[in-house]
Amino acid sequence: MSDAANAPYVPPGTGWPDDPAEPGTPVAHDAGQVAALAASAPDLPELVARQSVCRACDRLVAWREKVAVERRRMFADEPYWGRPVPGWGDPEPRIMVVGLAPAAHGGNRTGRIFTGDRSGDWLFASLYRVGLANQPTSVRADDGLRLIGTRMAATVRCAPPDNKPTPAERDTCVPWLAREIDEVAASVRCVVCLGGFAWQSVWPVLKQAGYAVPRPRPKFGHGVEVEIAPSGTAPAELSGTAPITVLGCYHPSQQNTFTGRVTEAMLDTLFTRAKHLADL
Repeated sequence: MSDAANAPYVPPGTGWPDDPAEPGTPVAHDAGQVAALAASAPDLPELVARQSVCRACDRLVAWREKVAVERRRMFADEPYWGRPVPGWGDPEPRIMVVGLAPAAHGGNRTGRIFTGDRSGDWLFASLYRVGLANQPTSVRADDGLRLIGTRMAATVRCAPPDNKPTPAERDTCVPWLAREIDEVAASVRCVVCLGGFAWQSVWPVLKQAGYAVPRPRPKFGHGVEVEIAPSGTAPAELSGTAPITVLGCYHPSQQNTFTGRVTEAMLDTLFTRAKHLADL
């Protein structure tokens, strides 16, 4: 095994390309600290930095760092990010794409959500074809990819074992997503949920951001659209803004793409619709 594969996990602020955190970035160690640090972040860049160093969920911290040290053989000579994967993309997006969590050898390796795994291959190729990305591939955080009018985030910011976060881990992580959506809500016109987990998670977050959400919660499905408007208690920055549309999308997982449950045409049609809804 190479020396790189035997290297220890690299802590924040030690030279990773485009690392949003610094040695003094505050670190959350429990759910209460996540909520407090998310709420007190002065702006989106600082929020992203705080997301990237969170250590609130012991099981997820242990797993992501174990994967980052042991590594998959095909990536043995590559450094792993091994930390929470923050949101990224346009700071004033018209479209917000929300997924489940980073892949152990994708986002947990590259430091960018959906980057370096098969799901990302399908996702970014579709975004490029419909004009929402400047290139069709996403292989590492410094590869020049730029999203156009679009931002991405995960409901859970750490790679979970077996891709299954617990309800407690999801709830602990939600304030990061809630504050991120708060920061961009004034510009967003469409929220694309990749998979049922993301679909279920965004409704309380959108309610917290100031939107009137339907009850009962709408059922998830590919292409399902739900339009929601700011509530009567929405913050000033949302007052008078147009409604947004929450759009369901089957996750481009290997299981879905290999079986034909998700096709290139399905993704292109959905993101073309998102682009239209967002007036891009």
